Amino acid sequence: MTKSTITKGFIAAGLMNTIGILFFTKCFTNDVIPETDPVVMSYFGLLMIMVWGAAFIAVARTYDQVKWLVGVFIIEKLCYVIAYVYWFSNNSLQEVYDKDLVAGIFYSLYGLNDFLFMLFFSYVFIKLSKIKYKLKTK
Repeated sequence: MTKSTITKGFIAAGLMNTIGILFFTKCFTNDVIPETDPVVMSYFGLLMIMVWGAAFIAVARTYDQVKWLVGVFIIEKLCYVIAYVYWFSNNSLQEVYDKDLVAGIFYSLYGLNDFLFMLFFSYVFIKLSKIKYKLKTK
């Protein structure tokens, strides 16, 4: 992956976390999402997801200077993947769809979205680790 592609990946992750939250929560007017998972997806939790998105965008052009922050992004995404698997194994997706189509789509996608961006951040972290290692061995 080129530096330009990776930069776009960080921006995409940030937009998914910011614009995506605004869309799926209908600008924080959709009560179904926080009611469905009041711990992880409370209104405060949703706001914090947007803050993470802003962080992804903030380092989009300088990610190669903050390898360990990219590592933190991996952990952040892993936490949401685990939360999603736990939620999905203990709840009915159909019940969410019955209450609100948009919330149902959100709960159908957010775990996969976080998993894919976790893989993306992992790729970037590994790539940065290899670059730093090559520089140290020369």
